[in-house]
Amino acid sequence: MKTENMERYNRQIILPEIGKTGQEKLSKARVLIVGVGGLGSPIALYLAGAGVGTIGLVDDDVVSESNLQRQVLYTEDEIGLSKALQAQKRLQALNHDIRINAYPTRLTKENAASLIANYDIVVDGCDNFTTRYIINDACAHWGRPYVYGAILAFEGQVSVFNYQGGPDYRTLYPDEEEMLAMPAPFKGVLGVTPGVIGCMEANEVMKIIGGYGEVLSGKLWQIDLRTMESYTIML
Repeated sequence: MKTENMERYNRQIILPEIGKTGQEKLSKARVLIVGVGGLGSPIALYLAGAGVGTIGLVDDDVVSESNLQRQVLYTEDEIGLSKALQAQKRLQALNHDIRINAYPTRLTKENAASLIANYDIVVDGCDNFTTRYIINDACAHWGRPYVYGAILAFEGQVSVFNYQGGPDYRTLYPDEEEMLAMPAPFKGVLGVTPGVIGCMEANEVMKIIGGYGEVLSGKLWQIDLRTMESYTIML
């Protein structure tokens, strides 16, 4: 970590759980975010702000007007442009000290292994079961933690899979064929729902890198924003 960056990260360096050592760990960490939409926006912004040294962004979609209600990385001027490439520009403008790699493509069984092999942690910003099974299996193969998050309307859930021998995504949803046969989920969502869940995912990434707190491995945290009731179940 450069000496001139001490002031930038001062508010987290003074936390005993982080300190200079933790900030060095963050600067050396490599995190891949799959999906840079509603969930991926806060995940990417907070990890970039925290000084995670290398962030990869995987997304084959373009910005649409309906995204702007919740995908806070983007502006009206970027409608029709690649999310991965526009997010790269936004995050690099936020923090020029870190490296942002953009992959304007869909994560597939064919490219997952080669992409994930280059990163320490993979974070779920996607919105479909197919991609989650692909992430899970590639993370299991390479021994990478998989930070999972999912949302529906006012509700969301977060967990960490494949962490230090802990459960993986198939522990939560073992029947892939049944999950893939389910009808498409309801698309309605409160704009702040992915903000809350994305921040929780970023928090788990920070804990894994920094080695502090209790990681949500073997646990599923859920919240309903209508009532603010939350609970954690053991997997």
